[in-house]
Amino acid sequence: MKETIEKKITRGGEFVVKETQCENIFTPEDFSEEQKMMRDAVKEFADKEIWSKKEEFEKKNFQLTLDVMKKAGELGFLGVGIPEEYGGLGMSFTSTMLVCDYISGSSGSTSTAFGAHTGIGTMPILLYGNEEQKNKYIPKLASGEHFGAYCLTEPGAGSDANSGKTKAVLSKDKGHYLISGQKIWISNAGFADILTVFAKIEDDKNLTAFIVPNDPNNGISMGNEEEKLGLNSSSTRQVFFNDTKVPVENMLSERGNGFKIAMNTLNIGRIKLAAAALDAERRIINSSINYANERVQFNTKISEFGAIKEKIATMATDLYIGESATYRAAKDIEDRIKILEDSGKDHQEAELKGVEEYVIECSMLKVAISEDLQNIADQGIQIFGGMGYSKETPMESAWRDARIARIYEGTNEINRLVAIGMLIKKGMKGHVDLISKAENVADELSGIPSFEIPDLSKVFKEEKIILKNLKKIFLMLSGAGMKKFGLDIEKEQEVLMSISDIMIKIYLSESAILRTEKNCNRYGEENQKGQIAMTQLYLYQSVELISNKAKELIISLSDKEEQKFLLMGLKRFTKYFNYPKPIELKRKIAKMVIDNDLYCF
Repeated sequence: MKETIEKKITRGGEFVVKETQCENIFTPEDFSEEQKMMRDAVKEFADKEIWSKKEEFEKKNFQLTLDVMKKAGELGFLGVGIPEEYGGLGMSFTSTMLVCDYISGSSGSTSTAFGAHTGIGTMPILLYGNEEQKNKYIPKLASGEHFGAYCLTEPGAGSDANSGKTKAVLSKDKGHYLISGQKIWISNAGFADILTVFAKIEDDKNLTAFIVPNDPNNGISMGNEEEKLGLNSSSTRQVFFNDTKVPVENMLSERGNGFKIAMNTLNIGRIKLAAAALDAERRIINSSINYANERVQFNTKISEFGAIKEKIATMATDLYIGESATYRAAKDIEDRIKILEDSGKDHQEAELKGVEEYVIECSMLKVAISEDLQNIADQGIQIFGGMGYSKETPMESAWRDARIARIYEGTNEINRLVAIGMLIKKGMKGHVDLISKAENVADELSGIPSFEIPDLSKVFKEEKIILKNLKKIFLMLSGAGMKKFGLDIEKEQEVLMSISDIMIKIYLSESAILRTEKNCNRYGEENQKGQIAMTQLYLYQSVELISNKAKELIISLSDKEEQKFLLMGLKRFTKYFNYPKPIELKRKIAKMVIDNDLYCF
């Protein structure tokens, strides 16, 4: 069984050099009955406990957020992915993503509290703690009896986390570390019981992590609640440590391993942030459609105006593509965890290595979906018009809450660089066959192009040809970048971010094509007309973006003959045999969701 699964799985980043078959990906239509029941239970909880009280969450009601978290713990939602031996439900990685998705969309305040607790508040101990630490802390974190917070960021150490100044000094009796320093932007700080604190011992290069109970009588004090743009009922405070005594046995993992713990925990947080944005998008879209179907101007529902249809179609398309890519990656991680467990790794190590394998995908999803969320919220305000700017509608708070998603779990700029940087490293190590594939593209460009018109009668036949060619553009540009800069390419951030944007569009486009193709095969093309339209529209828009980014890079990276050569290659690789009609596609998508009065895919 292990061999069968392993053959089907594309390793992290390999999608740029391999063709994936639709049967080998997971889609939201593949949820088991158990997962559907969990989804429905979480949605019912969110509707009742969060969405119905949305106005109250805008009044800085921190107690309400804490009450919701306690109820979520009582229902088992905080321990979905925690093994049963530590008080959790022991469900799969995909199931944890599903719960994160549907519990997070109603309010940015509860979404942040949930994500901070179940992710960065709990996972460091679960994944790096010893048995004694896990048995002591995890069951209460899983049940909501205790809540966790993650103390990493400092005034002078944001993206450069390893430059933190917080110190841990070993006591004279060698029984404790004394921690002193300042942490900022700590989510859940106002009600957290257990803090994961990162500090440096002596002149160590890397941070060390500690499990620290939040005891004000032990040199721990809090700043006031931060005044923020959004997340009004999410507790965010500074935390100060003044010779806080921490038993030596509360060191998490090994000395100097804190930076690794921080980065690997953030990888999990990134893909879960992508999931957390999805139901927020659904709720914004549904509210926008409902309003557009009710609002009448010039004796006409505004949903009948082309300008509104275009917005709704784009919003629905971005959500569909985001769902496709997020759950594809989630199941790839889950399958990799299973392979590692079958090879003898314990769950702790298997989950660490499983997520680490897909760092590239985690970073790409965080970037793409956080930016889609902001755009969807912005268009939601526009559809509501003047009412969208009012606190009386959900659009205003949705827009404010969405903005943070592009900053936390690593800024989107950092994540773009992480994604492409990790792929280059994998290529250098031979884990992803970038070099020979790039050479093949160079050889192809030197040859005579084929003028044969392929059979395009089957669904997505042309789209798959275009997708294959987009991957060639990526390899062509990567090769040109490495040729010009060599290993110094890591200093060329503008170049790397543009190449990363191209890679992101390829992954998301491919995910949508494979999801829709898989569902066409099992449900019939007639039942997937809207999904086909969204997939074709997104790919068309991706080709346009990639073409512009690639042209800018080619002109910037090359001169004269090489430039001419690469521009000819770009033209060849962005060629459609039959262009789709974008306006027609948008109208088809809009009609389906407007007629159903909700996102219906």
